[in-house]
Amino acid sequence: MNEHDSERIRGVLEENDWLPTDDPEAADLLIFNTCSVRESAVNRLLGRLGEARRLKNERPERLVALAGCFAQSRQADIFHDLPFLDIAFGPRNIGELPALIEGARSGSVPASSFTDNNMLSGGLPTRRGDDYRAWVQVMTGCTNCCSYCVVPGVRGPERSRPVSDIVEETRRLVDDGVVEVTLLGQNVNSFGLDLDTAGGKRQSFAALLEMLDSINGLRRIRFTTSHPRDLGPDLIEAIRDLPAVCEHLHLPVQSGSDHILGRMNRGYSREHYLELVGLINKEVPDISLTTDIIIGFPGEKEEDFFRTITLVGECRFDGAFTFVYSARAGTEAALFPGLIPEVTIKRRMHELVSLTQQIALAKNQALAGSEVEVLIEGPSRQGGSQWRGRTRQNKIVNFTTPGRGSAPATGSFTLVTIDSATSTTLKGHQSA
Repeated sequence: MNEHDSERIRGVLEENDWLPTDDPEAADLLIFNTCSVRESAVNRLLGRLGEARRLKNERPERLVALAGCFAQSRQADIFHDLPFLDIAFGPRNIGELPALIEGARSGSVPASSFTDNNMLSGGLPTRRGDDYRAWVQVMTGCTNCCSYCVVPGVRGPERSRPVSDIVEETRRLVDDGVVEVTLLGQNVNSFGLDLDTAGGKRQSFAALLEMLDSINGLRRIRFTTSHPRDLGPDLIEAIRDLPAVCEHLHLPVQSGSDHILGRMNRGYSREHYLELVGLINKEVPDISLTTDIIIGFPGEKEEDFFRTITLVGECRFDGAFTFVYSARAGTEAALFPGLIPEVTIKRRMHELVSLTQQIALAKNQALAGSEVEVLIEGPSRQGGSQWRGRTRQNKIVNFTTPGRGSAPATGSFTLVTIDSATSTTLKGHQSA
């Protein structure tokens, strides 16, 4: 979502005659688009702001702006804590950026906006990073209120875009050469709950997928993120039946312990999650399932961690984003007792990462000898005249091409035979 917002920020600026530069020393405007979900992101931001302070001191007329969730969460104290800032605005106020710039230029005080103006960034101009794929915002905000999460506070309640706006934007993108879109929402399974529809019938996310699947030229549809509590059989059927919808589902579990899931206020049980995974694997046997897991949540006992480890073993995820719990100011969990010692967290994280990597390696190695469709992203980071792309299951593939012919076109599709694998990537050669 932050990458999507950054593209919208660039689009709004370029529409107002600003030009990008890769050299901070030459910039007239420095914008930091921030995240506050984890402490590590905040720490990286604070390091970069030290450089911004230096640049501002060297050229006082240079503007420094802070955008996104960190700015939203600290709005009351932001200019006091960071007196060199000229502009601050939240993720719901990107469209106001030109006015904020003019205000900062002409006024003697910093300019800011953190109001809920009912504007979704998906309706703003954009400057995409790729010609062949794009983000499409379908909703924003969250009302699940997990005890550890700041998102409801910084992005507000769930708000869906009108279906017609989403379909129209996607058609324009396809006409512009896009072959893959990723639909964005904090919880896409709740899409449409807040929309008024004729006859009182909810416009579901699965129905939206069906509409987008009918757009000629759209080869791949991805989406993130799904909440296990709200994922119904209609979405599983959409993944199974709709040709453009990719066989990949990111389904954060966070913990395998009912005790911890309850403290997290996740709204589902271990048994429910396992039943859901069983149904998904039954209906879509070739699906790639990835997840998020938090280690060291307050009160996590050894038996809770064991329940997480055994759940990972049962689900056999293709990949997992593993995080150490990070207390966020203003969340319920920040006041919980039972903090876990660092040495225990490190040991548990090592065990969890080792298991997830072993499972991912075994699943990837099982693909050796198979032929997969790859969307080409460009030259491989591994060099050696290799190319890089992704399968429908969102697995990275590094591959070689035969002979010395012309280079494969970025954004095109090819078939690749898989030769070998690591836990994170596949390696192969372009099929004859």
